[in-house]
Amino acid sequence: MTRPVDVHPLVSPWGRFGLYSFYIDAPEPAIVDTGIASSPAEGMAPALAAIGRRIEDVRWILLTHGHIDHVGGAHALWEMTGRRAKVVIHEADAPMLRSRRAHVEEYLAGRGRYLADPEGEAKVTAAANAVISGEMEPSSLLRGGESLSLGGGVTVSAHATPGHTPGSLAYVLDGQGDVFTGDAVQVHGAANGFPGYTDPAAYRRSLEHLRDGIRPRRLFLGHPYRRADGTPYGVALDEREAREAIGQSLAAEGRVAAAARRCLEAGLRETGSPYSPFAPVAEELGYAGDPTLEPSPFFTSLHGYRTQAQQTS
Repeated sequence: MTRPVDVHPLVSPWGRFGLYSFYIDAPEPAIVDTGIASSPAEGMAPALAAIGRRIEDVRWILLTHGHIDHVGGAHALWEMTGRRAKVVIHEADAPMLRSRRAHVEEYLAGRGRYLADPEGEAKVTAAANAVISGEMEPSSLLRGGESLSLGGGVTVSAHATPGHTPGSLAYVLDGQGDVFTGDAVQVHGAANGFPGYTDPAAYRRSLEHLRDGIRPRRLFLGHPYRRADGTPYGVALDEREAREAIGQSLAAEGRVAAAARRCLEAGLRETGSPYSPFAPVAEELGYAGDPTLEPSPFFTSLHGYRTQAQQTS
């Protein structure tokens, strides 16, 4: 890379929360993650105009994973670039870009088993229809290990970081050490106060790879994830904060894993607890958050441990 490349966080409104994307100011500009359907017009376009850039000039749309708050705006952003931007995603998460129904199937196969909500499928279907701007085929499918040229000697390397989803990716701005992880670094969770991942073993391996292999100089998170005391990080972390956030993520996963193992060894029991059948985990960890609040990371992660135990038994 011949010169430092500026990175600009872009925040888009979504109810009580903001959704974060990142603009890489390269000769072929890139946006990492796209929020929901309204995000490109309501958040990205005015933010870029404020720094003298145009959304029409974006040439790369880099998706860290397939959840609706990261891919929901992809089709709309692609349209705003005159369909000239290349849209890339890991092949394992590509079904969630291609099909709204894939988000419903993910719900039914995972956390939906525990939420006991007869309207759950309809709610997720409505949400997918409302916030995903369009179903589309990606320009390129990644597996990790690829290098993408953003022009002028600027390259981004893709690293597979599965765990949060099967197809999570980290993008590294080569030579600069800026790393965009989406939701692959959960720390102690975001607003729900619990870290969320579908594959605990893969999540831990990905964190270790980030810590020992990639070693971010700056780490850009998909949300303001929280420390153990509940205070949020920002979404742009310096090198020290990045090491701390990755270390706290590993420590948090270790505590959840130990509690989940004891719960599973004792045998799952249905109770009147909102955390059933994993109530002992919530009690041991002192977790008092709302386990039904979407995307329900409590049940997503605990289902992951249950699946992992079944596969190894």
